[in-house]
Amino acid sequence: MRLFPFGGHRRTTAADAVVTGAGSGIGRAFAVELGRRGGRVVCSDIDPDRAAETTQLVEAAGGAALGTRCDVTVIDEVRQLAATARDWFGGSPTVVVNNAGIGAGGPVVGEFAMDDWHRTLGVNLWGVIHGCHVFAPILRAAGRGSLVNVASAAAFGAAPRMAAYNVSKAGVLALSETMSAELAGTGVGVTVLCPTGVKTNIMAADSPMDDTAEHLGGLLLRWTGRSPAAIARTTLDAVDRGDLYVVPQLEAKVLWQAKRWLPATYTRSAGLLERVVR
Repeated sequence: MRLFPFGGHRRTTAADAVVTGAGSGIGRAFAVELGRRGGRVVCSDIDPDRAAETTQLVEAAGGAALGTRCDVTVIDEVRQLAATARDWFGGSPTVVVNNAGIGAGGPVVGEFAMDDWHRTLGVNLWGVIHGCHVFAPILRAAGRGSLVNVASAAAFGAAPRMAAYNVSKAGVLALSETMSAELAGTGVGVTVLCPTGVKTNIMAADSPMDDTAEHLGGLLLRWTGRSPAAIARTTLDAVDRGDLYVVPQLEAKVLWQAKRWLPATYTRSAGLLERVVR
C-alpha cells in the first residue's frame, strides 16, 4: 500500500506535531507516541482540561507539549491553532494529525436526526477538511511534512445504521487520496488511517448513538478492538515509510478486499448480517 518512499528519513522522530482531538483515545495516543519519539506536540482538544492532561503524558514520555483548545468545526479556530503552533515551534509543523471525531449510529436513514447528521459531518468530515485546508498550504510552502487523517474501516465498510458516520469517514478517505495526488512531488506526504475497533471513548454519552448501537459497538470493541497506543505506533511507522493507506487490523483488511472484489455480494451480506445481529 506504499505510494512513495522517503528513504531512511523518519518523519515522526523529533517531529513538530499538531494533533486534534488529543484529549483522549487515538489522538492522545498519537500525541504520547510522538512525544516518546522526541517530538514537540501541540495537543488540541475541544476540552482544554483533557488537552492539558495529555500534555503531561507527552512530557512524561520524553517530549515537549503545549495544550490548547480548538473546535475543529470552526475554521477560524483551526487557523488560530495553526498560528499558535507556528509561534510555539518557531516555524512550520512537520506532522499534522487530523484526528478529532465522534461516533454516530443507530437509526436508519430517514430516522437519524438531521441535527445529528450535521454534527457528525461537522466534526468528522469538516474538521478534517478544515485541518487540511489550513495546514496543507503551510506544509507545501515549507516543502516538507506529513498530514495524517483519521478515517475508519467504515469509510469502505458501509455498515447499515451508520450512514452519517460512514459518509463522514468515506469523505475523509476520498479527501486523503485526492490530496496525496495533489501533493505528489512537493515533499509533503499524506497518510489515512482506516481501523475497525479501537478501544476509545468514541461511543461516549454525548455521541449521537442509540442504546442498541452503543451495545453492539461495545461488543465489537471487546471482541476485536486494539489499543490506541498500538494503532498510533503502527500509523506513525507507516508515515515514516511513506504509506498512503493504513488498514491495521485483519478484519479491516478483509473488509477492504471484499468490498473491492465482490462489492454487490458484500453489500447484500452486510444487510443480512445486520438483521441477524439485531
